Amino acid sequence: MEFVIIAIIIVFVLNYNRVVDTHRFISDTEPYFRHFMEEDYVFLLGIRYPGREIDVNELFGIRIRNGLITTILLIFLFFNQLSFVYVLLAVLVGFLVFKLPYNSLKSYYKTNLHHINQMLPYYLKSLEILVQHYTVPVALSRSIETAPPVFKPGLQKLVSRIDAGDSSVQPYIDFANEYPVRDSMRMMRLLYRLSLGNQQDKHEHVMMFSRTVSVLQNKAREQKYKERLEHMENQTFLMLICTGGGVMALMFLSMFALITF
Repeated sequence: MEFVIIAIIIVFVLNYNRVVDTHRFISDTEPYFRHFMEEDYVFLLGIRYPGREIDVNELFGIRIRNGLITTILLIFLFFNQLSFVYVLLAVLVGFLVFKLPYNSLKSYYKTNLHHINQMLPYYLKSLEILVQHYTVPVALSRSIETAPPVFKPGLQKLVSRIDAGDSSVQPYIDFANEYPVRDSMRMMRLLYRLSLGNQQDKHEHVMMFSRTVSVLQNKAREQKYKERLEHMENQTFLMLICTGGGVMALMFLSMFALITF
């Protein structure tokens, strides 16, 4: 522990006197750590901070800094009995600290994905009503105000790309990729085909879109009921365990009291 305290003081003094610039060191070495950046890191940051300007390089640099500092501090901590095993352990713990923010983003994404999966059918139902009265781009634009907050950033990007003149299927595909839940890709393709159809074909496409949305709503309801039932079963099971455990504990206490006296 003494070595850790001494190391912290030395680093602080050197950094304070500009002998060693830790920020510059991290920025200079960051390109060498760039290949450690996960392929979906930028995507996960976009999901975690929707609609906000984020500096990916700065956040990644903070992860590198925390991992390096942890590794260095652990090496100083084991300095008296330093060996290959302790160095390896320090590097491993530093790597885990480096990975911790990414794992947190991944966990948030999985939780958020479940929420998106439940909300998408209800948003599409409201969109279906708008599509019956407006063109698809206008319906998408009007749906932003009443859409669940999780969809608003993606819808704003989708509408802005359509308004900019992109008449291809790509904006719809990108929206589906941003919210990759059950049947989102198929629904966006249906919506794109609906935007291309003339007035004669519109009724048929709207009916197809409506039937698909109804199927998704039924699946969402079934999933919600299933989760509620599982929650109730778990609560009942936990209550039975607590009750049985309490009864057993009272029995053992009673037996112990009888034996003692």
